[in-house]
Amino acid sequence: MLGSLATVCRMCGHDTVYCLDRGVEADDDVLALASREDRTLLTRDRQLAGRTRDAVLLESKDVDEQLRELAAAGVDLSLSAGERCGSCNGELRELVDGESAADYVPDDADPVWACRDCGQQFYRGSHWTDVENRLP
Repeated sequence: MLGSLATVCRMCGHDTVYCLDRGVEADDDVLALASREDRTLLTRDRQLAGRTRDAVLLESKDVDEQLRELAAAGVDLSLSAGERCGSCNGELRELVDGESAADYVPDDADPVWACRDCGQQFYRGSHWTDVENRLP
């Protein structure tokens, strides 16, 4: 239920697991994953949040409002380039001289990062500015 929020959290450098990316959906499995990996649970499910001491209950369905709720809970929402893949949460590495950027990366993009896990490439483009303007 918080997939878009997970992407923004990753762009802010947070190691963020979106349970559905891992095929985890049942409440007990979500809680087990959070416990096993020592993660803070972000959820809109009041009952699920009540079952763990380390949860942030988000009230809103709107991502921008969810970001405000996270900021109010003390979560740092500063964009952090070059750390986490917005798609899979893998670690990013900067492309070095001699490595080719993907066709979708503008020629003047610098730096360019590639995900160590899925290979997707990232750069500071208009999407970066759009997200930056949405952050509280």
